[in-house]
Amino acid sequence: MRFWPSFFLAGCLYAASIGAHAQAPQIDKIDPPDWFAGLPSPMLLLHGEGFKGAQFALLGNSISLTRTEVSANGHWAFLWIDSKQAGPQTVTLTATNASGSTQRKYVFAARTNDPNAHRGFNSSDVLYLIMTDRFAHGGADDPPGDDRAAPRGWHGGDLDGITQHIDYLKQLGVTAVWTTPVDSNGAMPESYHGYAATDLYAVDKHFGTLADYQHLSSELHAYGMKLVIDLVPNHVGVEHPWVSDPPAPDWFHGSLTHHPAVENDFYKLVDPHAPPEAWRNIVDGWFTDDMPDLNQRNPLVSEYLIQNALWWVETANLDGIRLDTFPYVDRSFWHDFDATLHSVYPNLTTVGEIFNRDPEVTSYFAGGATHKGIDTGLYTPFDFPVYFALRDVLAAGKPMTELADVLGKDSLYPHPERLVPFIGNHDTTRFITDAGGSAAKVKLAFGLLATLRGMPQIYSGDEIGLTGGPDPDNRHDFPGGFEGDSHNAFTPDGRTPQEQEVFSWTSAILRLRAAHRALESGTEQNLFADNDAFVFVRTLEEGGCSAGANSPASNVRMLIVVNDSETSKSLAIPMDGTALAGCAKFAPQAPSASAAVTANRGTLHIDEPAQSISIFEVR
Repeated sequence: MRFWPSFFLAGCLYAASIGAHAQAPQIDKIDPPDWFAGLPSPMLLLHGEGFKGAQFALLGNSISLTRTEVSANGHWAFLWIDSKQAGPQTVTLTATNASGSTQRKYVFAARTNDPNAHRGFNSSDVLYLIMTDRFAHGGADDPPGDDRAAPRGWHGGDLDGITQHIDYLKQLGVTAVWTTPVDSNGAMPESYHGYAATDLYAVDKHFGTLADYQHLSSELHAYGMKLVIDLVPNHVGVEHPWVSDPPAPDWFHGSLTHHPAVENDFYKLVDPHAPPEAWRNIVDGWFTDDMPDLNQRNPLVSEYLIQNALWWVETANLDGIRLDTFPYVDRSFWHDFDATLHSVYPNLTTVGEIFNRDPEVTSYFAGGATHKGIDTGLYTPFDFPVYFALRDVLAAGKPMTELADVLGKDSLYPHPERLVPFIGNHDTTRFITDAGGSAAKVKLAFGLLATLRGMPQIYSGDEIGLTGGPDPDNRHDFPGGFEGDSHNAFTPDGRTPQEQEVFSWTSAILRLRAAHRALESGTEQNLFADNDAFVFVRTLEEGGCSAGANSPASNVRMLIVVNDSETSKSLAIPMDGTALAGCAKFAPQAPSASAAVTANRGTLHIDEPAQSISIFEVR
């Protein structure tokens, strides 16, 4: 039921009278807890008692209450506020019924003036994924219940722990940090990962405070780095107060006792001829029985979630958003989400999780293309197809042509240059474990990750060859992040020889990437692939070397040669008609292998050592 406005002349008052109530109003919580002058006008969600039959009033300057809606049990009230002309101020919100009234102060703060905020990420960045609970403890008192011996328990990593190791991230070559969700999951005993929220407007006490998160953001910005938040509009945790007392009857898809189970066949979403019932449980099913599925088709839920994203971006001066379980949410919601976010933050970027190995599926959700009449607006998906290809080729012995074939389907994406390739994340086994413990394979993987198109993403610990099987074994604590650790992998002297070998290689290859614009944002031209070898060029220019004879040094081409064989490989690559046409100088770049290269009559001859990658600056 909706109630339409009737205004008092003084104080911008609005009254919604439904009859007397025996209990005076009580306001326990307001979402969002504050707002910002200059952002879109907010919808407040109040929780408490005695709202049924209450009158709501708002007193402030150039601000008004335009509409209210109250739940049947009187526990929830939605209040729509017109703040388009309002400046920063503190307003007074009053709820009154026949038994009494209550007041709450509500702040409309000034928006940030931080020039380093809201910049977005792009292919020149290196994104580093941190599972906050497993990275480092910053020294604050541990909340009750931390137990490092419990594989699915809280271990004590926190936001201060990340802040204290920004120097380490800088040394590695990281430019953007993605943390798993910071929302409160505290009522969920095994939700150290953050993906089962019980309060979408609070930082979990295990991680610290909102001030700690804001401090992390400001410190990263001071280092020239960026912060990416992980948001989960698809679901919440089963201990969220909404589950037992939803603000609206259709707040969730189903109920705790009767709900659809999730389905995962994304091809039903991609199929333009599939009836809605074929894919309904993909978007309506509960991800698990402990993760109730939100109904984004309800405009109240949609507005709440979009507003929540705006609040976090403004409150913490964020640069980007990682969007969890992207295909499990209606495309129409993502369109509205993106449109609103970009109307406020034009440079903000989003990356979506579409856990599928087929580029036909992942590309379906990318922004910039319309499917079933809707453009999601997503800046880019994670490059799961390349993740699977790298695992298959380097760890499972599949031919290198599989990687080339996946890259050959880049035309499915409106912007393949934006893709985010990776070799592992918090949901996968550790790469080195799949590769049989081979540091050489890890180095090949990072070599490719740093030189392929797109923005590389690194899962914390992979850069030192941290081992681990399926979840939760892939989520070990970072060595040295916690008191009593046997060694400290945050420092060169504290790393084991293999950890130092992998770290040195990874940081060096990322420095090489940062030194060459062609590796960060150049086009990719694939020249050769067979069972063991892959050869490609990154360049900022069309044509061969003769076409760019007068180009600045920063525009040189970069040649990448990969040999996954256990023996050396001799290759002959035709140069005419490629980005190497007319090129004569091939300067090997550290830390890559020093392959023997000669150019003769339009053919490039390469002798590449076993299990190696060579990178050349080409002129």
